[in-house]
Amino acid sequence: MSNKLAIVNIGQLVTLAGPPRPRVGPEMRELGLLQDVALLIEDGRIVATGSYQDLRNRIGNETAVIDAQQQLVTPGFVDAHTHLVFAGNRAAEFEKRIGGATYQEIAAAGGGIQSTVALTRKATEEELLAQARKHRDWMLRGGTTTLEAKSGYGLDHPTELRILRVLARLAEDGPVRIIATLLAAHTVPKEFADRRAEYLHWIVADLIPEVASLELARYCDAFCDDHAFTVEETRQVLEAAQTHGLGLRLHAEQFRPGTGAALAAELHAATADHLETVTEDTLHLLLDAKVQPVLLPASVFCLGRDQYPPARRMIDLGLPVVIATDFNPGSSPAPSMLFTMALASIHMKMLPAEALIAATINAAYSLRLGDTIGSLEQGKAADFLIHECDDYRELAYYVAAPARPRVFIAGSEVTP
Repeated sequence: MSNKLAIVNIGQLVTLAGPPRPRVGPEMRELGLLQDVALLIEDGRIVATGSYQDLRNRIGNETAVIDAQQQLVTPGFVDAHTHLVFAGNRAAEFEKRIGGATYQEIAAAGGGIQSTVALTRKATEEELLAQARKHRDWMLRGGTTTLEAKSGYGLDHPTELRILRVLARLAEDGPVRIIATLLAAHTVPKEFADRRAEYLHWIVADLIPEVASLELARYCDAFCDDHAFTVEETRQVLEAAQTHGLGLRLHAEQFRPGTGAALAAELHAATADHLETVTEDTLHLLLDAKVQPVLLPASVFCLGRDQYPPARRMIDLGLPVVIATDFNPGSSPAPSMLFTMALASIHMKMLPAEALIAATINAAYSLRLGDTIGSLEQGKAADFLIHECDDYRELAYYVAAPARPRVFIAGSEVTP
């Protein structure tokens, strides 16, 4: 027996109906907006959208009916860059940054990623699972229905695999869809400070093949930066990942230009993430290579910096922009996609429609899931939100409002 659901009395329905590819240029303002409509769902997938008058004959006695009360309905948010699994927090370092210390100064003093690595290595799998589930639930309450999550706080064999197993368990438990990424090339661990080549060889020759064979990750990422990995070191990691069938994502150009975005274009990575300092020439390389930029304004905000990625220029060039939280314990302890949308509008001058598309359908395509999620079109998964507002612009307008949308994944309402 099929499972049928009808959402009726929708004030605004953002369908994001459009071409089967990421949205670019003026398309990033085309929401496929319908007014005063209903949404029909069967067996977890969208069946139809349209006026209640047109659809009411398809709503039978066996159909569950939910009155949206003229509220806004959108696709669920897709957070395409997170660091979900870690132990402890870095509140003490947050206090130091408020006092004037820079991210780089804290890292050089043994803090930053290394401090989280030390705590995460000490944690059991069950402890990591419990904390990751808490983080996941924060995101779910805010409307995130799919997320990408990276390892990278282990930097050794047992802990990197432990983090990836936690992600696999969370994905299996549901309801949030989770895409795992290997990020052992996050930074060089302290014990390998004088043996960089040896650590890099271990990632390339041992860890990547094992993770790929165990199918614990769909992507491989690396942090290309002065305090992490050089462009040539990053190349070794990403080429090994390609050889073993993993997709590529890359932390690039966060603190200075020339740190990886051109490499992402050369290797046709799925995404280049951060890009705060990216140059015009490199943007053209990304465009030609069809690399999606994933912009992380909460990271800029939380670090107290003022150089945001040039989102307006990217959109004008025709790049299919994505926005994501970069949720992590150091540079972006900010799990909210709604807050990310507000920052994208205020600081990167993205229109609310552009921010919404960057947080849904474009993000879905960056994870190679655009044919399944990210818009409310016939045949796609019924991942959607009934918001506590009636205009899509309010999603970016009310900054850090304690919003609690009703969240549906595959047609079922979920509450963390």
